[in-house]
Amino acid sequence: MSFSFFKARPKTPQEVARAIKDSLMALDTKTVVEVKSLEKALEEVEKNFSTMRFMLCGDGESEPNSEQVLQLTLEICKEDVIALLIHKLHIYGWQARKDLVHSWSILLRQKVDAKYCCVEYIENHLELLDFLVLCYDNKEIALSCGSMLRECIKFPTLAKYILESACFELFFKYVELTNFDVASDAFSTFKDLLTKHGKEVSEYLTSHYDEFFVMYEKLLTSGNYVTRRQSLKLLTDFLLEPPNSQVMKRYISEIRYLKVIMMLLKDSSKNIQISAFHIFKVFVANPNKSQEIKIILAKNHDKLLDLLHSLSVGKGSEDEQFEEEKDLIVKEIGRVTRLLNRES
Repeated sequence: MSFSFFKARPKTPQEVARAIKDSLMALDTKTVVEVKSLEKALEEVEKNFSTMRFMLCGDGESEPNSEQVLQLTLEICKEDVIALLIHKLHIYGWQARKDLVHSWSILLRQKVDAKYCCVEYIENHLELLDFLVLCYDNKEIALSCGSMLRECIKFPTLAKYILESACFELFFKYVELTNFDVASDAFSTFKDLLTKHGKEVSEYLTSHYDEFFVMYEKLLTSGNYVTRRQSLKLLTDFLLEPPNSQVMKRYISEIRYLKVIMMLLKDSSKNIQISAFHIFKVFVANPNKSQEIKIILAKNHDKLLDLLHSLSVGKGSEDEQFEEEKDLIVKEIGRVTRLLNRES
């Protein structure tokens, strides 16, 4: 009886990239029509993804070789493997998707000559981002695609493309899907799109102001408590950012949106009431309030004061600051009301 003491030679990055491509291409051949052939093809894909993950991440005991990581990334771009990785997401098994998602962020972060190769590849194949967004319609792969999208959104050029694309409007639907996990994941991606890159977000909101805020109003007035609460908090997060100051000034000058925020001040949820207050106070504190805004504040003077007096956060120093802000807003509403009464 003889034994071999020789281990198989580790594959080079070029061989790994080629093996991944070949196994993915094999999923398109006629032979995979047969169940057994498909299972075998998917096993090969899973094996190759595991090798890719090991080369990119190591195994916890040994660190990855930085030269191999870079070379594998270059080969994956050169061989058009990225497009195949994305377009066949719906076919992979659970483990293969897990390995791909784990590898994805590492691939995107690799730089050659001060350029992110995979990001540059996606910039030249922007339809891949549309494909990832549309994957929220498939609950089996939605969470994997969401993770990959959020890694892409870390790069301004890719985030800008999604914001400007027709697919962006789909997020207003996805965040209200009946599947809670998918809806929550979609909201995380939606939030990243609106908060990660101030300049790009400001440009988008400026050029798409009307259509964006009309759609956003539907989220704020949704019958779904989670949607209302998350959307209101997110509105505060991006509207009060310095790059969006002009957008905010426009928003707080509109009666339509003041009415929405006032309605949220009356919500049955204390959390929503408090979040609404942080937007409402900007409407009231605006030194350039229009006559129409002043009239609405005066007309609702008594109801607003009753609401505000009953509102508190009750958390020590945070409560003190809240009470100070509330006191200033109450005084401003009173001042506006007295002024209008004198004028009439």
